[in-house]
Amino acid sequence: MPRSLIVLFLTIFVSLIGFGIIIPLLPFYAQTFGASPTTIGLLFASFSLAQFVAAPILGDLSDRWGRRPVLVFSLLGTVLSFTLLALAHSLTLLFIARIVDGLSGGNITAARAYIADVTPPEDRAKRYGLIGAAFGLGFILGPALGGALSHISYTAPIWAAVALSAIAAVLAYAWLPEPARHAADAGAPPWWRTLPELIARPGLGSLLLVDFLYWSTFAVYQTTFALYGQRRFGWDATHIGYILASFGLLGVVIQTHVVGPVTRALGDRRTLVVGLGCATTGLAVGSLAGSIPVFVLGLVPTALGMGLCNPTLTALISRSVGPAEQGLVQGAAGALESLGRTGGPIWGNVVLEHYGEGTTYGAAAVAFAATLVLAAGSRPTER
Repeated sequence: MPRSLIVLFLTIFVSLIGFGIIIPLLPFYAQTFGASPTTIGLLFASFSLAQFVAAPILGDLSDRWGRRPVLVFSLLGTVLSFTLLALAHSLTLLFIARIVDGLSGGNITAARAYIADVTPPEDRAKRYGLIGAAFGLGFILGPALGGALSHISYTAPIWAAVALSAIAAVLAYAWLPEPARHAADAGAPPWWRTLPELIARPGLGSLLLVDFLYWSTFAVYQTTFALYGQRRFGWDATHIGYILASFGLLGVVIQTHVVGPVTRALGDRRTLVVGLGCATTGLAVGSLAGSIPVFVLGLVPTALGMGLCNPTLTALISRSVGPAEQGLVQGAAGALESLGRTGGPIWGNVVLEHYGEGTTYGAAAVAFAATLVLAAGSRPTER
């Protein structure tokens, strides 16, 4: 593996440990300020809406100015946002902190474009699996660290996230080389001017819609997990942290040992369809689970499905355009994903507050099933 990808992996990994600390903790932290489930959904959505605005701009800037500067900027924004979060004394400040993080949240978009710059098309699914593995590892150590530190206070894990995000920024600044190939991409139009044309392209438009629906539904699962566990099983932040850490461990195994063989055997599109089927099954089990063992059992196909979907969907989108449009299409995909993660937490938490956690997961399973049908009918093209 090239040294640059090793450094990129370490940078994203350290950053996502901080992210992994915050996600399971945030609902409980917000409740100390009197937040309802709907307000918690809006809190998650505020980050994604800000990212929706900023991601395509950052993606285009990464084509013009370089992947490394954008990545460093986004990590410094995360440091600032987590600091604001730790110092917050009202719901208003919580929202400001999440918006700041969203506006600077271009690290994954820049990382995807970086991988496309330095990796041949046929190897991108495997290389994008590195980002998935970083997510998985971040969601092993992050939630576990957050759960352990929450015994001290809710702010102790947040300060740990500040330190880790600062380390990630230093890693990116000091050791990550800038790829040269994207320099020819400068001057590409922003995605919103070409989105109708991107959607009209054979195969790419349906992939972008699948991407939007997938991340919208994933956001329902992710942002209601803590409240689901609290309401159905009486879990606190520590329990949620350790459960998500176990889930992250399973995700790493899938990303590092399963994605490659499955995509070679089935191809990216069929792997995506299989992954969506597994995720649908897992959430359906979760919606009906009346005991902890049954619920945990449902996490297995959920983890398998999401582990297969994440890298293959990204690879399919990347391979639908040429090298000169990688920043553009990744910026567009990142924006649509952010839009999905804006709507998902809102409808997921509204349903949870008014109809119960089982209904929330049942609705998410239906949404994944609809995404599966769309993905099965798509015919991606390669450039």
